[in-house]
Amino acid sequence: MYDDLLISTCIVRRYTEGAQDAYGTPVKTWANYLISEPCRLMITGGREIKVGAEIVLSNHRLYLQDIDITERDRVIIGTVTFEVILVSDRQDATANHHKEVDLIEVT
Repeated sequence: MYDDLLISTCIVRRYTEGAQDAYGTPVKTWANYLISEPCRLMITGGREIKVGAEIVLSNHRLYLQDIDITERDRVIIGTVTFEVILVSDRQDATANHHKEVDLIEVT
């Protein structure tokens, strides 16, 4: 069963507008959106993904259940934070089955 392959857990964080700085610009704030989501992180050989006008090299792929996650989210696994680059829906014969998410590590 697919769920048995998801051997880790992760936190999905979503951008929210925080308090404004001295110039009136909202401070970037990342709030926990989904906590303890079953997942599996795999290191890949590197995949070039076009994001807007730039090419980004993704070295990690995350497998999740069919949850609400977008390219504007971040994921925390253990103590490492990743930025979501691409979310791919995978389907079985009748409906969405799981998500494959390409990531880059945030430094």
